[in-house]
Amino acid sequence: MENFTPRRTLLASAILAAAAATTPQTLLAAEEGAIEEITVVGSRINRNSEFENATPVQVLDRESIEKSGYTNLQQLFEKNPAAGNGTFSTRGNNQDSTANGAAAVSLRGMGSDATLVLVNGRRVAISAFAEGITTNFVDINSIPLAAVERVEVLKDGASAIYGSDAVAGVVNLVLRKDFEGAEISMDYGGADGYDEQSLSAVWGINGEDSNLTVILDHHKNSRLASTERSGLGTANQSGRGGEDFRSSRGYPGSFTLPSGVTVPDPNCPEERDTGTVCVYDYGPWTLITPEAERTGLLMLGHTDLTENIEFFSEIAVQHNTSVAQGAPTPLDGDAELYVDADHPNNPFGERVNIFRYRTVDAGARQWDIETDNLRGVFGLRGGISDWNWEASVQRSRSESTQTGNRSQGWVRTDLLQEEINAGHYNPFGGVQNPDAVIDAITTSLVRQGKSELTSYDLTINGDLLDTTSGMIAMATGLEYREEKASDNPDDQFQRGLIFGTESVSAKASRDITSAFIEFAIPLPANFDLTLAGRYDDYSDFGSTTNPMANLLWTVNDRLSLRASWGTGFRAPSLAQIGLGESQESLFFVDTYGCEINETYCNQTDYTIVFSGNPNLDAEKSESYNFGIVLEPLEDMQLSLDYWSITQEDKIDKVFGHLYSQHCNDQESSICRRDTPLGEDTLGNLQSITGEIINVGEQSASGIDLTFVYFGIPLAGGDLGLRLDYTYLNEFERVEQLSTSSALNSRNLAGEYEYPEHRWSASADWSFDNFEFRMGLNYIGEFEDTPDIDFDGTLDYDTNTSRTVDSFLTTNLQARYTGFTNMILSLGADNVFDEAPPFAIGDGDSDLYGYVQSQHDPRGRFIYGKMTYTF
Repeated sequence: MENFTPRRTLLASAILAAAAATTPQTLLAAEEGAIEEITVVGSRINRNSEFENATPVQVLDRESIEKSGYTNLQQLFEKNPAAGNGTFSTRGNNQDSTANGAAAVSLRGMGSDATLVLVNGRRVAISAFAEGITTNFVDINSIPLAAVERVEVLKDGASAIYGSDAVAGVVNLVLRKDFEGAEISMDYGGADGYDEQSLSAVWGINGEDSNLTVILDHHKNSRLASTERSGLGTANQSGRGGEDFRSSRGYPGSFTLPSGVTVPDPNCPEERDTGTVCVYDYGPWTLITPEAERTGLLMLGHTDLTENIEFFSEIAVQHNTSVAQGAPTPLDGDAELYVDADHPNNPFGERVNIFRYRTVDAGARQWDIETDNLRGVFGLRGGISDWNWEASVQRSRSESTQTGNRSQGWVRTDLLQEEINAGHYNPFGGVQNPDAVIDAITTSLVRQGKSELTSYDLTINGDLLDTTSGMIAMATGLEYREEKASDNPDDQFQRGLIFGTESVSAKASRDITSAFIEFAIPLPANFDLTLAGRYDDYSDFGSTTNPMANLLWTVNDRLSLRASWGTGFRAPSLAQIGLGESQESLFFVDTYGCEINETYCNQTDYTIVFSGNPNLDAEKSESYNFGIVLEPLEDMQLSLDYWSITQEDKIDKVFGHLYSQHCNDQESSICRRDTPLGEDTLGNLQSITGEIINVGEQSASGIDLTFVYFGIPLAGGDLGLRLDYTYLNEFERVEQLSTSSALNSRNLAGEYEYPEHRWSASADWSFDNFEFRMGLNYIGEFEDTPDIDFDGTLDYDTNTSRTVDSFLTTNLQARYTGFTNMILSLGADNVFDEAPPFAIGDGDSDLYGYVQSQHDPRGRFIYGKMTYTF
């Protein structure tokens, strides 16, 4: 074994150096021995410098997290070049979202449900509310950044090790432990009209063969409205070269006369009168960032029970509050509202139906969201000879409550009709009705969600067999999990009394039994082979087996080559299986209706109704990676990897082909329309019943480049340089055509929300008690408007739109460590106050002149932080 130690010690240093996520201080502060002791995500075998695996891993340690200047995991991950479309956050998370106040990470743009998030190597409960109705994910807002010791990102499929969801990669959040003493950190930062503040405390005590670490964290941020950023507070972007996405549900409204003719309110302002409807700008009501408050408490402990057995525990409690806001309630013909001829304010003198209207006088629709997360892990670990074992039980729960009271704009249509009939509510002229009348038409709402995870696991790893090339190591284990999720909307939604807000209902449960085995095999000529396999049996859809093989070749002291291959899977989410009748709002043009009546030619948000499908199959995937790790100079590391992921039987919500097939039929049960006006053959479109099926396929490939050069002497100090770059070579998606049940293949690389180039770079210089850092974050350009005519049919593969410009921001930070037990930091994120590049948008979620999933409109954010240890 001795002849293998030097080369693998060097390789361990090179791989981990090239993998450290953001700043070279990770390496400057670490000694070689500390690097050898790090065991990163991607393997169940306890590894050190003598045997490293061949999968690409990024590691961000505690010091690098502090120097990044970010205050939550959302900011950390959205700047990672390996992240992509599907990473979402509270930015733009308004009342129409189905997962308000939450955040998720999506590696490679494959979706947040294709990235497995672990805490200390274990699964945690998913968010109680799914995003986009059916996307289950782990809410990273439930884990305070102050509690994280290390972030590990495995940029490769790993279902053979971890099971479902590890399709595009794995994020492992390693919590702080074995702390002794006390530490208090305070930080405050602000941008124009916005501020954040955080306070954390860590306390730890060592006993004889034991430790208890307690972490308390509190974070609070104010709200940032869209009107506080130039150009972003309106849905009418025509003045900037964009589209006018103002709503046909206006204030004043539009009415249908007995003759079948639809006309705007006589008092509709000229600039909002289209001839058929009175449009309304809902943009000023939107929030870029909602106010939020998060408080967390973690306790981690361990103690020796005997010489060979240790008891360990983790207890985490997190309470989050947030708000969501949307424009006042939009109403249309499906509400079946009318105004009699004898209404005192009726300007038409005859009974009219309310075709489009918005209760602006009742105010914005607002949600208050409270989420409580509880996690407890209790276990035993020990060793027998050359073998280590660990057994644990975990209980994890996430509960969310979403409430709206009578002062928060929630209008009931039956109560509104009663007040109109009584002559109390005036729906004409865009007037402000009396407070007593508003109180009579509004209501309170409650939505409750709950997610639970119970798991039991046993793992064993150790040396299996000594060979002439080294020791063969093995890990094996068993796991049993029970998962439950429910989402219960207010019955007023179910009764059809609330309009303009998506209603979600879901309930499902399952149990999973798994077994895995992994071998680390040293081979002649400095080859190291890892083989792994995992069997998972699900109570709802069946079983699956997934293998993995990794190969590492240490050519010499400065060069190594690596390759990995594996299959993976993603089980249908509990929401996709157990979804009750739920609604999603999508903007498109009713082209069939438009041919009959020009009133229907406006782009409007229509309701798509989805229900769960218990017959779904698991999504299957295959991934591989080829890479090189090179150390051309001392203290310089370079890694280059080519990666590829293919995902088949992709589960998707589809409705486009159903519109094409059924929405030209007034009597269709799939496409529901109002009674036609006058002699029209089609009425106003109200809803389409969609499907959730295994229909799609997506494959992505690209190149990752990491360059690290640290310990460079400069002006009496040390300079460290780092570059992380990802090139998206291809992102091909096979999906159902909107015009038929046929499939179509499209390449998304360079298209909307899929920039081909993303990189981050940093330079760190330390001198005496001073440390300075400059960071650059780059998001490349991509094509605008995936639906160039905004008719609801994607056409980016046949039409070329304008280009959304690249976005480069600069971060600066200075730290002073000269005070005893104290570190002071001052920094700025986006120091040059760069505004997000203009985008026409997708006509659905991006309506305000920028792409919210890619670009942060917060602007220059200046912060200060103090950490004191005693």
